[in-house]
Amino acid sequence: MNNNSIKHISLGGLEVSRIGLGAMSMAGYYNIGEGSDAESIRTIHRAIDLGVTHIDTAEIYGPYTNEELVGRAIKDHRHEVVLATKFGLVSHSSGGPGVIDSSPANIRVAVEGSLKRLGTDHIDLYYQHRVDPKVPIEDTVGALAKLVAEGKIRYIGLSEAGPETIRRAHRVHRVAALQTEYSLWTRDPEAELLPLLRELGIGFVPYSPLGHGFLTGEITSPEQLSDDDWRKTNPRFTGDNFQRNLRIVDEVKAVAAQIEATPAQIALAWLLAQGNDIAPIPGTKRVARVEENTAADRIQLSAGQLERLNNLTPAAGERHDEMNMSVIDR
Repeated sequence: MNNNSIKHISLGGLEVSRIGLGAMSMAGYYNIGEGSDAESIRTIHRAIDLGVTHIDTAEIYGPYTNEELVGRAIKDHRHEVVLATKFGLVSHSSGGPGVIDSSPANIRVAVEGSLKRLGTDHIDLYYQHRVDPKVPIEDTVGALAKLVAEGKIRYIGLSEAGPETIRRAHRVHRVAALQTEYSLWTRDPEAELLPLLRELGIGFVPYSPLGHGFLTGEITSPEQLSDDDWRKTNPRFTGDNFQRNLRIVDEVKAVAAQIEATPAQIALAWLLAQGNDIAPIPGTKRVARVEENTAADRIQLSAGQLERLNNLTPAAGERHDEMNMSVIDR
């Protein structure tokens, strides 16, 4: 085991390091120069060395290749990690990848595929990736509850679910975690979701805690993104919004300069300060970034710094384009 102790928190009873690792970018979703599977695996190993126990993937990433990669990386470390993956954006009976399907029959096929690719006999945290408007959430969670009883999964999660869906799901079987975008420039969950999660004892896993890389301060012009990088179509990265949003980064950089930290570390430290039930999963495929991100666990922001960050100008632009927003349950 490791000597580095990232603090741990509970996600609805599941203990995780409060900084995790999102593996999605290892499947080529952000085209940030040549990466290799070997480098990605080194990154996962380094994260484990540093005390990260929470690794997040999904069957749709790739599709399938990301789970296989994570499976290879954790082969000799399975007992050290909490493995999270997701179903519901691949329809195995009709339509394939990109088709929303949370029917009980589809979940059965999906879980067996994920277990095989991950090389494990159980998934620690199994999320519905997007709410399926065609299948009552009660039916979906009922099928997941059976998987818990069979020992194939340990805890149930929801991703991008709205308050009413969360309440209905939680009545059928305890939901351990909700995964939704939350960061210094995406504060939407604070109004309704966070209070509800706390009322029900559900943990919160923010994805894109660094604003798809924008809050690192490393992206200063849209030209830095390659043509096949999906951020090229994200409203916050396009047109005038890009320039407006750079002002947010300037503020984050100013706080970072005060305590000799990086903007990414400030963004993560701010999230951690929002509660001991919050476990962000910054994604990377670089060893240096994992080292930088995990170091945020040791940063204490002053009341004045938190106040300044709380009052940043809101981001210009929706957090996703229209197509992606349309499948988010609100």
